[in-house]
Amino acid sequence: MNKSKGQKIDRREFTRKSALLSAAMVPTGMAFEGPAAAATNEQLPEGAEKLSAEGRVEAEARFQQIMSQYGRRFDSEEQKLVHEGCYILQGSLERLRAFPLENGDAPALYLKPLLEREKKPQSAPAAGAAPAAAKKP
Repeated sequence: MNKSKGQKIDRREFTRKSALLSAAMVPTGMAFEGPAAAATNEQLPEGAEKLSAEGRVEAEARFQQIMSQYGRRFDSEEQKLVHEGCYILQGSLERLRAFPLENGDAPALYLKPLLEREKKPQSAPAAGAAPAAAKKP
């Protein structure tokens, strides 16, 4: 990296330094507080009682990830709607994941490509309309 000094840094040293730097950048008190801790501190949206503990953690993690990327675009009411949407989506995901599938299972729906049909001949022009390429006498 530092070609001017002639020193090289190996992958292990780079990883160690980047881990130390990222740990130093995390605010105190948030290093061990994950999505589960945030979910217990706040009031959970409707439908959260139906989810498993892992489902709640996943829904909260999805919400936190969305807010980290797009949070400044939402006002407080929109954030509540996104929070509820994450929990509603998680319920659907849990039902979908509960469906047993094996690698050899065939798809439920097969792709049926549309066949190209013969084109209909163009209809004759109206009786009163003059032909576009009319010959002049």
